[in-house]
Amino acid sequence: MREIKGIVEMYNSSESAGIKKALATVVHVRGSSYRRPGARMLVLEDGSITGAISGGCLENDALRKARLAMATDTPRLVVYDTSNEEDASIGVQLGCNGVITVLFEPLADEKDPKITLLENILKTREPSVVVTLFYDEKQDPHPGTCVVINSEEYFSEVFPDFNREKLRELGARSLREQCSLNYKLPDRNGKEMEALVEFIPPPVSLVIAGAGNDAVPLIGIADTLGWEAQIVDGRHTHLSSGRFPPTCQIRLAKPEQVLESIRPDPWTAFVLVTHNYQYDKALLKYLLPLDIPYIGVLGPKKKMERMIQELREEGTEISEEMLRKVYGPVGLEIGAEHPSEIALSVMAEIQAVINGKAGGFLRNKTDVIHS
Repeated sequence: MREIKGIVEMYNSSESAGIKKALATVVHVRGSSYRRPGARMLVLEDGSITGAISGGCLENDALRKARLAMATDTPRLVVYDTSNEEDASIGVQLGCNGVITVLFEPLADEKDPKITLLENILKTREPSVVVTLFYDEKQDPHPGTCVVINSEEYFSEVFPDFNREKLRELGARSLREQCSLNYKLPDRNGKEMEALVEFIPPPVSLVIAGAGNDAVPLIGIADTLGWEAQIVDGRHTHLSSGRFPPTCQIRLAKPEQVLESIRPDPWTAFVLVTHNYQYDKALLKYLLPLDIPYIGVLGPKKKMERMIQELREEGTEISEEMLRKVYGPVGLEIGAEHPSEIALSVMAEIQAVINGKAGGFLRNKTDVIHS
C-alpha cells in the first residue's frame, strides 16, 4: 500500500509539470524473483522513479523500456529471464532463476484513469483487488490496469470489450481467499489474454498503548513501512507531538476510552508498553474479545500470566482462542536489549503474524520463499 501511495503522490506532484510518465507493473513471475506480481514502479521521463519492480537489478533497463512506452504512447510487455546468466540483454548476470514479465503503461499528462483507480484504493480502509489485463504476445495492445474491486466497483474509462461478470467473479474469489492469482481467459474475440487479479490488503493499523521511550522506535519503523499508527496514553505529560512523526496520531485516553475512535479489523495490531500494570491489564480486558490478530504485551511471561489470572478472577471469560492472539513476552527472539532492537523484534513479529508466517530463518525453509 505504501508503494501505491508513493506512486499516486509522485504522479500528482508532476501532473502540472507536463512530464511524461509510465507505470511499470510486474504482471507475472515464473520461478524466483525479488518482487512478486503486483509490484509497481512509476517512471518519469527525467529518470525519476518511485516504487520498485526488483531489488535494483532491473530498474536501469526498465527505465529505457518505460521511456520507449512514453515515446510511442503504447503499452509494452517485456519479459526478463533472470535464470540465464549468459543473457546479457539486461546488462548484468542476475542468477535469480526466474522469468519476470513487466507491463509498461504510458500515462496521460492529465489525470490518467489508471491513477484514478489506484487513488480509489487509498480512499478506504478495506481490502481491494486490482485487475491488470494483458496478452502473452508482446505486439498486442494491452488493456493494462483497468479494474478495482472492493465494497465499490471501479472500471477504467477505457475498459476493454470484455466480460465484466467474469472479472467480478475473479475479484470476489481473490477477496475471499486473500491472495493474488493469474488467470488465462478469452477476450470477446476468443483470443487468449491473461489477468493479474491482485489482492491488496489495507495497511497495518498499529495502536501503541504507552508514549514512553519504547514507542519512539516502534513509530519510526511503522512510518517507514507505511503502516497507520497511533499512540494512546493516560498521561498527558508523555504526549508531546514533537517526539513522533507528524503522520502519527496521538491521543489521551483511559483504557475504557481507547476503542472509542478505533475500528479494529484483521489488520489491526495493539502493543501494550505503558509500563503501568493496571492500565495494561484494563486495556487487555477490552481487547481480548475483538477480532484482531495481534495483542503484544511488554514484560516477562509471569506478568502476562498474572494479568490473565486476575482478569479471570474478576469475572472476565477468557477462552483459549482469545489467548492465541496475545503475545507476551512480546517480540521475536533476536537477543534484543536496546529499545530500538526491541522495536525491531516486535515489528517483525507483527509482520509475521499478519502474514501468517512463523518468523523463522529463511535458510531453514525446505520449499520456496513465496508459495
